[in-house]
Amino acid sequence: MNYALITGGSRGIGRAVCIKLAAEGYPIIINYASNETAALETKQMIEEKGGVAELLPFDVSDGGSVDNAIEAWTEKHPDDYIGLLVNNAGIRRDSLMAFMPDDQWNEVLHVSLNGFFYVTRRLLLPMMTRRSGRIINIVSLSGLKGLPGQTNYSAAKAAVIGATKALAQEVAPRKVTVNAVAPGFITTDMTKDLDVEYLKKTIPVGRFGKPEEVAALVGFLASDAAAYITGEVISINGGLY
Repeated sequence: MNYALITGGSRGIGRAVCIKLAAEGYPIIINYASNETAALETKQMIEEKGGVAELLPFDVSDGGSVDNAIEAWTEKHPDDYIGLLVNNAGIRRDSLMAFMPDDQWNEVLHVSLNGFFYVTRRLLLPMMTRRSGRIINIVSLSGLKGLPGQTNYSAAKAAVIGATKALAQEVAPRKVTVNAVAPGFITTDMTKDLDVEYLKKTIPVGRFGKPEEVAALVGFLASDAAAYITGEVISINGGLY
């Protein structure tokens, strides 16, 4: 059976992606770092609609944790494989760079960039061997245009964008696609501390996006209809550039 693994799948965009992909028929692996309660809620939401889901906690920024968790999953599922990976895990630690301590820089890069590397590396060879796979990286408007106070976050997401384009070329001959989705301002826990009323005035469509709108795009990229799309960064930002 072909499973979908969504990192940071317990809340926000990750939760919406889990629910969307479950509706498309994928059995779902919900990764989370610490919030088991939210992950269980996501699992329940999927199962209430007839889907299949399970939890797989690990820290994406810890290569050993990633390897151990996926190896344990593989041993429990000898007849299954992970053919769809959504690298969604990410954190914000906003600060002006002149006052940014080392840990704020390192934590953001470890989760978004190293997390992409550790998880994707672990799943690539099985996808290539099967000559089938989808890798979808959730990046950000911040990684395309840069946002003040987010030098660390912008750097991390821009790096994943570059990696997306390079990896897409490496694995295309094996029928594995690699794309990135770059949301603008989306209504989630990650944006609840922002000045929503001010920011809405800067967005041409006049509102924040919904997690379900991002999930719909992910669902398309995961489908057979998107087999000829790879190495792309698709913005979903209400016209904000």
